[in-house]
Amino acid sequence: MSYQDFSHPSAVLSREITATRNFFQAIGIFFAQLGSSMTLAASAEQRFQQVQRLQAKSDAELAAMNLRRDDIVHAVFKDLYYV
Repeated sequence: MSYQDFSHPSAVLSREITATRNFFQAIGIFFAQLGSSMTLAASAEQRFQQVQRLQAKSDAELAAMNLRRDDIVHAVFKDLYYV
């Protein structure tokens, strides 16, 4: 036995449009999340490099910046974490 759809053509078209719209929304959401992830990764990389640059400085250079070696990570991430 075969399946036959006796729906009105406008109903079939409406379902097809909805399915197509849902498909493209899913693709849009995927790329939006991908972009957010890439932005977050770039920000994390910049912060990591900043920590490395500060750790490479001497204690005298850090003291001139009013920064102790133990406080480097806190200083770099102070806008994200409250410790």
